[in-house]
Amino acid sequence: MNTSQSTHITIGDMPAYHAYPDSLENTTTKHPGLIIIHEIWGMNAHTRDVADRFAREGYSVIAPDLFHGQPFDGMIQPSMLTDMADPEKRDEAQKTYREITAPMQAPEFAVTMVTLLKSCVDYLLSDPHVNGRIGVVGFCFGGTYAFHLAAQDNRIKACVPLYGHPPKVEEIPDIQCPIRAFYGDQDANLMATLPQLQEDMAQAGKDFEVVVYPNAGHAFFNDTNERLYRPIAALDAWSDMLGFLSTHVQ
Repeated sequence: MNTSQSTHITIGDMPAYHAYPDSLENTTTKHPGLIIIHEIWGMNAHTRDVADRFAREGYSVIAPDLFHGQPFDGMIQPSMLTDMADPEKRDEAQKTYREITAPMQAPEFAVTMVTLLKSCVDYLLSDPHVNGRIGVVGFCFGGTYAFHLAAQDNRIKACVPLYGHPPKVEEIPDIQCPIRAFYGDQDANLMATLPQLQEDMAQAGKDFEVVVYPNAGHAFFNDTNERLYRPIAALDAWSDMLGFLSTHVQ
């Protein structure tokens, strides 16, 4: 395994975290590029840690702060999940969450997010240390937009959504890369949508593989969330996605 370095950059006006193998500084060897898309909580230490992990595995990683400049930037907190699970606080917490995230429902929001993600692809492809093959990994909100980016940018060579909402059915025919998606069987909302997504992918002839972990729910990979983290599932998913990405982008 490599050691890694990291730096904070801007792509246009958007802050991003760039993690990369130490070897990039001292060799002409090229590395695959990877985009990490953060959870609904926005850019945080967990996202940067995941980027560092991939960099130590030999990837040049961009983790963009997609919520920078958005009206809700910094307002969505993990404590909201705890409050929504508390019967006494649930109604008020759900109301607050809906109000804060309302801008995400506007069609122009999705256009903005995909445009920003495409600029990350541009950045990686312009890096002389990158081999020209780019993958995307996303968690939660990021899993949803990993699907969207794969559908809207054919430069993506591999897509790994973890507990992301499915793409629109009309997007699916445009997906050109293989997808390996991860879910927990206790993530009721997404499990309810999964059979239709599998059918739509199959009908479109897409390379779509699914891993579902027992006794795991949403955000099972996030080791900073004590309530939801499932270490056995997370470790297996990590090994699995590394194998998948090595096949398609290295």
